[in-house]
Amino acid sequence: MGYARVHSIGLVGLAGHDVTVEAHVAPGLPAVTLSGLPDASLNEARDRVRAAVVNTGAVWPNRRITVNLLPADLPKRGPGFDLAIAVVVLAAAGELPLRPLGNAAIVGELGLDGQVRPVRGLLPMAVAAGRAGIDRLVVPAGNAAEAMLVPDLQVRAVTTLGQLIDFLRAGVVLPPPSTVETDDEPEQPDLRDVVGQERGRFALELAAAGGHHLALVGPPGAGKTLLAQRLPSILPPLSDEASLEVTALHSIAGLLPATPRLIRRPPFQSPHHTASAAALVGGGSGVARPGAISLAHHGVLFLDEAPELRPHVLNALRQPIEDGFVVIARAQGSTTYPANFQLVLAANPCPCGAGRELACTCSSLVRRRYLARLSGPLMDRIDLQVYLNPVSAAALSGAAEKPPESSAQVAARVRQARAAAAARWSAAGHPFRLNAAAPGGVLRQRPFRLPARATEELGRLVDNGSLSARGYDRVLRIAWTIVDADGRDSPNRQDVAEAYELRVGDWP
Repeated sequence: MGYARVHSIGLVGLAGHDVTVEAHVAPGLPAVTLSGLPDASLNEARDRVRAAVVNTGAVWPNRRITVNLLPADLPKRGPGFDLAIAVVVLAAAGELPLRPLGNAAIVGELGLDGQVRPVRGLLPMAVAAGRAGIDRLVVPAGNAAEAMLVPDLQVRAVTTLGQLIDFLRAGVVLPPPSTVETDDEPEQPDLRDVVGQERGRFALELAAAGGHHLALVGPPGAGKTLLAQRLPSILPPLSDEASLEVTALHSIAGLLPATPRLIRRPPFQSPHHTASAAALVGGGSGVARPGAISLAHHGVLFLDEAPELRPHVLNALRQPIEDGFVVIARAQGSTTYPANFQLVLAANPCPCGAGRELACTCSSLVRRRYLARLSGPLMDRIDLQVYLNPVSAAALSGAAEKPPESSAQVAARVRQARAAAAARWSAAGHPFRLNAAAPGGVLRQRPFRLPARATEELGRLVDNGSLSARGYDRVLRIAWTIVDADGRDSPNRQDVAEAYELRVGDWP
């Protein structure tokens, strides 16, 4: 009769948890019992681990084996516990010493031949290990570069179960993985490629400076997609904390490259207009995976041809836009993923796409119905709503003589505007740093309450039902962003009027 235990790491959503894997080997009919809320793939580990141990050449104990995963009330999912289960069973049977492991945690999936395969979500597991006081981590070789993104964590990589057995039994050293360069980033599209569209460029700069959501409406070829794709290029780089969080979400989704690196630039997600609600907000059978809104966390979610998306898919965005996270509820439990993104919608003014400048074959009723697919409650959450006219021939020919501003030039102004907003809110003792995050109660009270003359027209629009209370607050936020971008201290009547025009749009 023997008992042993080792550390491993489990994931629930983006949160990693220290899991103790313990085994008890006792006389009795040969059987393996697995407890601790395992899912179907983890329950199958009994046969998977036994085959891996036998094919490695080790002796599988032909006795009654009980494996428990603590804490017992925490759901355990996936094959990442395979390697820890194999080690703890052999240790409980007296086949392996655990002293060489020390305080290390073990993560990895086993093939039937004893190969150790990489697992999804290794980065948040490594972060959780460090927070739990675990200073060493044994991982699959395919995950080693990912684990090394976490500082102050000793990472050891294994390719086979036999390699780990040799380390524990004979002291064969597990070499540390090689250092990975994490600073390379692919080049992004540049704003200098966008000719004309001064109004669209101004709205894009305001969206970046204040963190505002943006809707672009215009005929095909007006530059809606070009502008949206270049929004990440004028946003500031991610902080260390945000970079780790974004990279962890991509790790859970299995989207990191073969040579992982921290994602330093704001991510850009552009799902197709046939995407389902689960693809957009997250979900799936069994383990809920992060959707496009979570993969766009601290970045941009671009929905091209937005009216072509199904209405229930679009309306699923309403709650995450407000809360900054999404809760995916299933019968087995719920999973929370962060979803603090900037939404950019692009739409043609009508199904034929001709727009108001050309001969349109759509009736006024058809045009209204088409844009009405973007529901009022959703559009009420979009701060900036801009109509783009087609690019003129003069703008196309003049671009060669006077090239448009580059992303680097616009990004410098965005940084200055964000710094001004952050200084203002911080000086007043508020935790937010972007104008888009400022609560309406803060904007309508001193010292940020604007003079009555500046907001009297907005008050009339609210009273006659032309503007909602949410819209009132969003106009104020845009006005503050306008003065931040202009280097001034406080909005005036003209700034509020311009903010209202950018808020309601000038749609045909």
